[in-house]
Amino acid sequence: MKTYFISGGTGSFGKEFVSVLLKKKLAKKIIIFSRDEYKQSQMQKMPLLEKNKKIMRYFIGDVRDKERVLQTMHGNNIDIVIHAAALKHVPVTEYNPFETIKTNIIGAQNIIESSMQNNIKKVIALSTDKACSPINLYGATKLCSDKLFVAANLFRGKKKIDFSVVRYGNVLGSRGSVVPIFLRQNLTSKPFTITDKRMTRFNITISDAVTFVLSSLSKMKGGEIFVPKIPSYRILDLVRAINDKKKIKYIGIRAGEKLHEEMISTTDATNTTEHGKYFIIHPSYKKNKIKNKIKNFSSENNNKFISTKEIISIIKKNIYSFETDK
Repeated sequence: MKTYFISGGTGSFGKEFVSVLLKKKLAKKIIIFSRDEYKQSQMQKMPLLEKNKKIMRYFIGDVRDKERVLQTMHGNNIDIVIHAAALKHVPVTEYNPFETIKTNIIGAQNIIESSMQNNIKKVIALSTDKACSPINLYGATKLCSDKLFVAANLFRGKKKIDFSVVRYGNVLGSRGSVVPIFLRQNLTSKPFTITDKRMTRFNITISDAVTFVLSSLSKMKGGEIFVPKIPSYRILDLVRAINDKKKIKYIGIRAGEKLHEEMISTTDATNTTEHGKYFIIHPSYKKNKIKNKIKNFSSENNNKFISTKEIISIIKKNIYSFETDK
C-alpha cells in the first residue's frame, strides 16, 4: 500500500479517486491538499471517508505557495503525487490571465520541485484536451504545465522519481461540465442555450477517469502523456437526450472556445503510439521508433460517438453525481 498526496483533492476527481483507493484498500495514507476549507469539511463527512478517517489527512494550502507544499509533503513519506489542482473555467481564466498562470504554471513548478525534494516516487499531472493546440489561456497554461512535467524527467538527476501526464476530455457531470447546466435549464421554461449546433466534445465519466489514472500509474516510466480512447458526443444529441421537445437558442461560440476538441494533434501524432484502449504521446527528447502512426485524435473525427440512447443511460446512471449546485 502507498501514501498518496492529491492536490486539488476536494474536486470531482479527487473525491472519486479517494473513494476508489479506500474501497480497493490501496492506500496506507491519503493526504488531501486544497484551498477550500468548506469543501474539505464536507469531504470529511462522506461516510466512506469518515469510516477511514485514521488514514486521511487534510491540509489547507495553495499550489502557488511552494513553502506550504513543501511543508505538507515533508515527513509524510509520500509515494505518489496526483496533481489535480487547476483553474479550469475558460471564460474566467480568459479574464484573469495572471492568476491562471500562477496556479496552472507556477503551481505545477512548485509541485515538481517539492516532489523532487521529498523523494516522491511517482507524480502524475492531470491534463485536458484543451491543452492540445490551445486557443484559450486555460489550454495554453495546461500545455505549459504538461511540458514542465515531461521535462522534469530531464533534470531529476539520480533521483528515483518519474513524472507523467494523463490527458482526457470533459468529465461528465463535473464542475464546469455542460450537463449540469442543461439539467438546470431543463427545470425552467427558458430554452436550452447552445453556442453552435455543430459542436462536438469528448466524454469520460469520473469513474473511468479514475480507472485510467490508476492504470497509467502502473504503466508509467516517466515522460509519457497518456491519452484514453474515449468517445465523443454531439452537443445536439446531448440536449435531445435531456429533453427532445424543449426549444434551443443558439448564442454563438464564447471567447476561447473551439467547435471541436483535440487530444492528439497532427504534430504530436508523430511521437504517438497506440496501445489497445489508449495512446501514449512520447517525449520529443527520446528517440522513439514509431510505427503505425496516427494522424490525430479529435472529437470530430472520432470513430466512436455516443448515441442519444447511450447519453440517456449515462445521465440516469450518473444523475446523483452531477454537481448541479455549482
